[in-house]
Amino acid sequence: MLASLLLSSLLLSSFPTDTISDYYEVETIATPPGLVAETGGLSFLPDGRMAACFHRGEVMLYNPKTKTWKLFAEGLHDPLGVVAINNCELLVVQRPELTRITDTDGDGVADLYQTVTDQFGMSGNYHEFAFGPVRDAKGNLYISLNTASNGAGIRDEVRGQYDALGRQGRMYACVPYRGWVMQITPEGKVKPYASGFRSPNGIGFDAQGRLFVTDNQGDWLGTSKLYHVEEGKFYGHPASLVWRPGFPNIDPLTLPVATLDSMRTVESIAFPHEMMAHSPTQIAFDNTGGKFGPFSGQLFVGEMDFPHLLRVLPDEVDGSIQGACLPFFDKAGSGRTKLRIGNNRLAFAPDGSLYLGQADHGWLGDRGIQRIRYKGQQTGVGIPLDILAMKLTPTGFDLTFTQPVDEPTANDLANYRFRSYYYEYHQAYGSPQMDTRSVAVSGVRLSADHKTVSLTLTELKPNRIYELTLGDLRADKGQKKRMNRLVCYTLNKLVRQPRQEP
Repeated sequence: MLASLLLSSLLLSSFPTDTISDYYEVETIATPPGLVAETGGLSFLPDGRMAACFHRGEVMLYNPKTKTWKLFAEGLHDPLGVVAINNCELLVVQRPELTRITDTDGDGVADLYQTVTDQFGMSGNYHEFAFGPVRDAKGNLYISLNTASNGAGIRDEVRGQYDALGRQGRMYACVPYRGWVMQITPEGKVKPYASGFRSPNGIGFDAQGRLFVTDNQGDWLGTSKLYHVEEGKFYGHPASLVWRPGFPNIDPLTLPVATLDSMRTVESIAFPHEMMAHSPTQIAFDNTGGKFGPFSGQLFVGEMDFPHLLRVLPDEVDGSIQGACLPFFDKAGSGRTKLRIGNNRLAFAPDGSLYLGQADHGWLGDRGIQRIRYKGQQTGVGIPLDILAMKLTPTGFDLTFTQPVDEPTANDLANYRFRSYYYEYHQAYGSPQMDTRSVAVSGVRLSADHKTVSLTLTELKPNRIYELTLGDLRADKGQKKRMNRLVCYTLNKLVRQPRQEP
C-alpha cells in the first residue's frame, strides 16, 4: 500500500498542471489603420456582424467571415456600451445620453440619431461615465451612472438640479442620478432603479434573468464587488442617497457608518483585491450551449488591470445570492499571442467564441480587440479539469468538478487549504484583509460519480470570504490536473440546519 502511494505521488509530481492555453486560444483582431481602438462596447447583430464603439466616438461594424470593418456612425461622446436591436438599429450609451442609431435606407451607414433618454445630470466632471445598456425579457433597458471624482472639478453650467450636499466626499453625486442604476421602460419612462454604486462599469443578466452590476474598489468599497441588483435597494456608496426619494436633507457622510451599514444590501460576491480583481468590468453570460467549453450558463467578468478574466459561481442561500469567483483566463496565451490587459467589454459571438474589447482611457489598460476560442471540440484536447460549482452546506462546501476526480488525491485533506477574512465597510479608500484566519478541513467525502467533493470545515461564520487553495487534484482517468488552485466564496448567510423531528 505504501509503495502504491509513493508511486502515485511520483506520477503526480511528473504531470504538469494544465493551463488555460491547453484548451483555449487567443486571436488578436486587426482594427482599421488610424483608429484609436479604446473599446467602449461590443454587441453582435442577428446576421453575425459585430458592432463595436470606441471612446473617440466611432461605431464600427466588423464581419468575422471577411475580417473587414465598416464605419456605421461617428461623432458620439465617450460611448461605453452598445446593444444591437436588429441588423440596422443599435442602442449606444454615450456620456450625455442613451441614443438610438439607425440605418434607415439600408446603405450600411446610420443616418438617424435619436435620443432615447438624457434624463440624468451632468456636472462636467471627467469621471461621470455612463455604462450599458442591457435589456431584460420585458424589454426594459438599464444603464448605470458613475459618480464624480474630487480629483477634478465641475463646470460652471451643469445639467440637472445641483445639490451641494452631494458634493462631499472622494466620489460624489452633486447632480442626479450619479451612483444609480436607471431603468427605461419600453414606453420610454425613466425610473431611478437602485442606488449606492461608485463606478459600476459592468452590468448584465444571468441565465435566470437576474440583474448584476460590478463595482470598483475605492471609498466605501473595501474591495471590488458583484451585486445582485433589485429595485429600490441601496448598495452601500452613500453619495447617491441625496437623490433617493424621502431621504432627509442632510449630507449622507454625516451618518454613522453603522447606520449606513444597516441600510445597505451587501454584495453577492466580493472579488479579493489583486488576487482576483483590481477593476472589474462587463458581465457576460455564456449562452453558447457548450461551444465555449463546459461553463455554459455561467457568468464571466472582465478585468482592466490584469491579463485575466473571472468566472462567477452564484449560490442561492436563504433567498439571497452569494457565491464564489475564480480565475478563468490568465496571462498565458497560445503561441506568440497573449491575453492583454484592459479587458473592458465582453461579448459572446454566434460561433461560441468570446470577444474582448480593450481600453486604457488614461489609466492602466491596453487597446484593441481579441477573441478567445475553445479548442476542445476541434482538436480533441477534451474538457479541462476545473471547478464547475461551489455550494455552501450546513457544515462546509460542495465542490463540483467538470470531470470525475482521482479518488486518492480527492480524499487527501492536505489538498484543501482554507483561510477566511473580510473587508471593512468604511469611508476610507479600500481595505486590507481583516481578521485573517486559517480554517481546517476536518472531513472529505467523494460522491459516487467522483465529480463532487464534500468538505467539512471546523468553522463557518457569516460575513466572511472563504479562500480555498487546492493542492494536486487530477482527473480520475488520464493525467489531467486542475487548472486553477484558487477559488473564493463570499459567505453572507449560513445554510440553515435541517430541522430535527422530535
